[in-house]
Amino acid sequence: MRTASGWKRWVGGLAAAGLLGACTTVPVYGNPVTAAPVQPPHHFFTVDWWRQLVSPTLLEYAPREHAQPAYDAKNERVLALTRDGLVRSFDPEGTEFWRYTVGNRFYAGATVDDGIAYVPGSDGALHALDAKTGALKWKYAAGEALATAPVLAGDLVLVASQSDTLFAVKRATGELAWLYRRDPPAGFTIHRASTPAVRGQTAWVGFSDGSLVSLDLDDGGVRWEKTLVPGGVTQFVDVDTSPVLDESGHVYAASYAGGLYALDAETGDVVWNSVAQGITSLLLHGNVLVATGDNRLDAYLADSGKLLWSQTLEERAGLEPVLVKGMLLVPAQRSLLFVDPRTGQSRLAWNPGEGISAPPRVVGGKVYVLSNNGYLYSLRLDGRSG
Repeated sequence: MRTASGWKRWVGGLAAAGLLGACTTVPVYGNPVTAAPVQPPHHFFTVDWWRQLVSPTLLEYAPREHAQPAYDAKNERVLALTRDGLVRSFDPEGTEFWRYTVGNRFYAGATVDDGIAYVPGSDGALHALDAKTGALKWKYAAGEALATAPVLAGDLVLVASQSDTLFAVKRATGELAWLYRRDPPAGFTIHRASTPAVRGQTAWVGFSDGSLVSLDLDDGGVRWEKTLVPGGVTQFVDVDTSPVLDESGHVYAASYAGGLYALDAETGDVVWNSVAQGITSLLLHGNVLVATGDNRLDAYLADSGKLLWSQTLEERAGLEPVLVKGMLLVPAQRSLLFVDPRTGQSRLAWNPGEGISAPPRVVGGKVYVLSNNGYLYSLRLDGRSG
C-alpha cells in the first residue's frame, strides 16, 4: 500500500514532468463550433474532430447526456449512446460505421469486449450487439430501466436498474442467471445507481436504501451487507457510488447522506468513515481516494481516511472523474474541469455546449467527450500543461 510519502512522490513526479503548476485563475473555453476562443491552449489539448449526434429541440430544457462513450479495441471504434435512443459507432477519424436504435434515452454507457457491445437500455432490455456491424446477437428483457454500464464477470454480465435490482445475465446466450433485488426506501432518493465492482467470485454493489452488499457470483447469495447511514437519517441515503477496491483487501463506497466508508472487503467491517456528505463518485489511484459530488471535490489517504485537500466546486456537482496524463478530468455539468490532483485547484474549464454529464473515455492520448448538447468530441492531449 502506498504511504503518505508515496503520495508526495506521485504528485512530485507529475510536477517534474511539467504537467502541473500554479494557476491563479480558471480560464473557461467554449465550443469550437460556435464559441470563441475556437480552441483551448494547445499545451492542454486540441480538438481533433466533433460530430453533432442529436439535434436540439425548442421544447427541450437543460439537455443531459449521461452515457460515457465506450471503446471497441478490437475494431478501433468509439461507441456513443445518446438521449435520442441511438447507439452509433465511429472510427478514430470520426466516420460513422453503423447505428442501432433502442428508442429511449440512456442512463449509462455500453461495455465492449471481444467484439461484443453490451448496451444497457432504459427500454428495460440489455442488448448484445456485434461491435463491428451493430447487428443484434441477443436481448435480455429485464423489464426495468437499466442504469449502469454492464460489468463483465467471467461468463456473466452484471447490470443494475433504476429500481434497485442487480441482474446477472449469461454472456453467451442472454439468459438470466440470477438477480438480486432490494426494496427502495420510503424517503427521497437520488436518480442514480451503483455499478458493481467485481473481484474473483465476489461482487460489491450499493443500493438506494443505504446498503452496501457483497454477493457471491455463483448464485447471487449474500456474503454480507452493511448499512452506511447514521441512525435517524431517512432521506437521500443512497449508496450510488460504484465501489472501488484496493490491493489490501478494502472496499470503498459512500452514502449520499452518510459519508465515505472504507470497509474490509471480506467481512464488511468498517475500517474508517468520513462524515463528508453529498459524495456520488470515487476514483482510487494508489493510496489516494478522490471523491466528487454535490459541490465538492476531495482527496483522502485511502489507508487512514486523512483528508489531503477539499475544494468547493463552482459548478453544481462534480461527476465521475478520470485521471490522465497527470490531470484529473472532472465533468461538472456546466463544463469539463482540468484539475491539479495535488491541490484540487482547477486549471481550466471547457464547456463544449450545455456542459458535460458523462465521464470522458480515455484511449491512449485521446479523450472522447459527449457534451450535453449531443456533440461527440475527440480531444488529443498534449501533456505539457505546466
